[in-house]
Amino acid sequence: MNPMRSALAPLLLCFSSAAWAQIPDTEGPEEHKAQPVTAAPAAPVSVPRCTQVLPQPRNPMAFAPGELLDFDLDAMGATAGKMTMQVQKKQDGVLPVQIKVQTNSFFSKVRRVDATAVSYLHPKTLRSSRYTEDAMENEVRRTVEVAFNPNRRSVRVDYTLKGKKGHNDLTYEHDGLDVAGAIYMLRQLPLKEGLPVCFDVYGVRRMWRMAGTVLKREHVSMPLGEFEAWHLSGTAVRLDKPSQSREVHVWISDDARRLPLAAVGSIDLGAVRATLTSFSRPGEQARQSQGKEALKW
Repeated sequence: MNPMRSALAPLLLCFSSAAWAQIPDTEGPEEHKAQPVTAAPAAPVSVPRCTQVLPQPRNPMAFAPGELLDFDLDAMGATAGKMTMQVQKKQDGVLPVQIKVQTNSFFSKVRRVDATAVSYLHPKTLRSSRYTEDAMENEVRRTVEVAFNPNRRSVRVDYTLKGKKGHNDLTYEHDGLDVAGAIYMLRQLPLKEGLPVCFDVYGVRRMWRMAGTVLKREHVSMPLGEFEAWHLSGTAVRLDKPSQSREVHVWISDDARRLPLAAVGSIDLGAVRATLTSFSRPGEQARQSQGKEALKW
């Protein structure tokens, strides 16, 4: 499994992303191997049910066009690259959020990634209407165009990989988001200890069930400063293959800015993490990390 691509969805998924839970574009050969006749049947794995819809987003919004967030990405204990998230000006009645990910020179020896994604959100409900990706992974280009239909609770996915076109039709239960838009939805939820959070999220041509809970309010010490933050913990489960799941932890500042401070996710090869290192917001002085070495909770 590609470590960097495996990190992107978990880190974007609930800041996942999530998070979050990236998988290869094709199933691994191990999934097609015949099982020994003597092997005991595996225990059935099910997708957790979302018993309720997401709460309505709070007002006013914690972010506005012009906000820019910068993150360091770490994979398996090594610095892997940078990620930026920028809220753009409204276009045709939607609010675009652009995500850029680029590996550093060291990690590029393992896998070179230069990717841009754009999430098109409803400016009031923050529901996803469209999501696009354009990524270069080594010498291979991958593009994705995703369209959400809330009336049918369906998702149309058109993609190209190695010059070949493909298409998927997916569905979701109550709330369908994309991996980038999910971060901004989480920032607007009325967070409190014990609040259950459950929604379906698009990532890597699949839909995942993100089910979690707001654990508690914690003090977070990081190079960017000292924060009081809400700690969210959950699991992303692939809807069409529940045996694939990824654990997710997210910290969101408990203030008017609702900053996504850090996200930690698990992949098959270890942990991945995104850490906020600087941010700039309209009408505020830009803020950058001060050089401390480690995060402390």
